[in-house]
Amino acid sequence: MQFQNRTEAGRLLAAKIYAYADRPDVVVLALPRGGVPVAYEVARALHAPLDVFVVRKLGVPGHEELAMGAIASGGTRVINREVVRAAGVSVEELEHVEAEERRELDRRELAYRDRRPVPKLAGKTVILVDDGLATGATMWAAVVALRQLNPARIVVAVPAASPETCAAFEPEVDEIVCAITPEPFGGVGRWYEDFGQTSDAEVRDLLRKAAQAR
Repeated sequence: MQFQNRTEAGRLLAAKIYAYADRPDVVVLALPRGGVPVAYEVARALHAPLDVFVVRKLGVPGHEELAMGAIASGGTRVINREVVRAAGVSVEELEHVEAEERRELDRRELAYRDRRPVPKLAGKTVILVDDGLATGATMWAAVVALRQLNPARIVVAVPAASPETCAAFEPEVDEIVCAITPEPFGGVGRWYEDFGQTSDAEVRDLLRKAAQAR
């Protein structure tokens, strides 16, 4: 099946996790930008607060797809020392990559959250939402970073994922929900009729609407 757009995908995904509706401990966090329209529908259906969790993967120089760590909302910083050591990354190189990604993270935080503090997540059930999982690298970074904030439970929920990636998350989180896991997968965009880029303005608008509905 194909989703018409991220809005429809969010509504269908919400139906899969409706057991989390009307619970005071639940917070829905979207990975911007594409995860926000999906998460907006999830949060609306579950009557849960919505926010963004901005995460930046720290890629090994020259092999950026290989994560040596991540930084995220709330000042979270995670470094995989084994990868850093194995890849021969110097302290200076690590600091340079982190500084570049920190600038982009700060830009997005300002653009989306407008200096609102990150919600308190300790002891909460956090539902992390994106528009899909291909390699899962960004979601992996988000999960690792989120753990540092001590939530009681981490649920990853996406409309579409490759079967292998969905299965790989099972031991990493408390629950993984992938609405569809088609094979061959061939990329997230393949499963949407409209997979246009989500703008910063749309992210801000949806976050504002979600806050007003609370």
